[in-house]
Amino acid sequence: MTISEGVAQDPDYPAEWRILTIQDAAANTSNAIVGGPFGSDLVSADYVANGVPVIRGQNMSGKFVDGEFAFVSQKKAKALVANLARSGDLIFTQRGTLGQVAIVPHAPYESYVVSQSQMKLTLDRMRHEPTYVYHYFNSNVGQKQIGLSAIQTGVPHTNLGILRGYTFPAPPVEEQRAIATALCEVDALIAGLERLIAKKRDIKQAAMQQLLTGQTRLPGFSGTWKLKRLGDCLVSHPDYGINSAAVEYSDRLPTYLRITDITEDGCFNPTPRVSVNSAASDQYLLSDGDVVFARTGASVGKSYRYRLTDGPLVFAGFLIRVRPDSASLNPKYLAAYATSEAYWNWVTYVSMRSGQPGINGNQLAQMPIELPPVAEQAAIEAVLSDMDAELATLDARLAKTQTLKQGMMQELLTGRTRLI
Repeated sequence: MTISEGVAQDPDYPAEWRILTIQDAAANTSNAIVGGPFGSDLVSADYVANGVPVIRGQNMSGKFVDGEFAFVSQKKAKALVANLARSGDLIFTQRGTLGQVAIVPHAPYESYVVSQSQMKLTLDRMRHEPTYVYHYFNSNVGQKQIGLSAIQTGVPHTNLGILRGYTFPAPPVEEQRAIATALCEVDALIAGLERLIAKKRDIKQAAMQQLLTGQTRLPGFSGTWKLKRLGDCLVSHPDYGINSAAVEYSDRLPTYLRITDITEDGCFNPTPRVSVNSAASDQYLLSDGDVVFARTGASVGKSYRYRLTDGPLVFAGFLIRVRPDSASLNPKYLAAYATSEAYWNWVTYVSMRSGQPGINGNQLAQMPIELPPVAEQAAIEAVLSDMDAELATLDARLAKTQTLKQGMMQELLTGRTRLI
């Protein structure tokens, strides 16, 4: 079939581009579009320690099929030859996390078995570049097409018939390769930033372990630390927030701070921002230096230090507020300590002892904490804050690069910007 047969030209794209279906683009070979084997043909009892890897949902989180694999024997793989995928093939999730698309890499395995929850596409490589097609179906418009075409009854899923009908804009293969190369260069930049951020986070975690335990002392500080109870370092006993129904956000009412509004790294990120309308809310307004802790549920122990820049916040009943006495405990130091290994070990211990995930105000007041003098607390917090600032800068660069990639995809995958 020539590029003009069975395809359409769209006035929104360059004249030499065509709108193809996956069926149009598939290789003219048997099993070019195939799903996994029947359920009884591949079961957990078939898995062995080494052999031919099986592509499952957990292997689909990145650009390339990767991760921890289950394996079947060479004999079993030979029996499932119709369900094999090889280098350059595209894998689409059929059920599970719809929208996952990944490329089969060149190494380290020669072939893979497609599981029952995945589908494989072998493209006509003379006319189509797999990385280009991958990028298209990972773009916003490609993901939208996958989502809208899914079968929504029961667990959302798709099938081979729907996969064959997916469409994509197909420029000449040379232009596909040029577009894929440009986007892969941005992918490499993003991956490099992600690795750097991960490394910096590891360095910060190591620094926290050293500095917050006194294993490493900053220049100019010496002497022993004092083991104290948290309650002895507060201006008042820990208290609980207000239990009130959240209402639609209004700038005339204070914002309601809930457990779900606190990120894992201790920042305020409302999802969405809501307000609280109660005559008693004033007594639950957070003040500069207050730190709140989640006291129940899966997020028990998560903490947040109030920042004036977050605006007036009323804290919810599933949070515990503590007010550090600045003469003995720096609030920023406490917030840093609440992300340390020692703190989380204590949370785990208290939760296990009580038989359910949770801490209360009395337990929090009894929490042991080794403290240096306040001057050293401030110095330690300053070092960690500098690390946080560097991470924030890198996170911003990563977000900007990811946004840049989305803009490039919009330009290159529509032909608005041409590379050839």
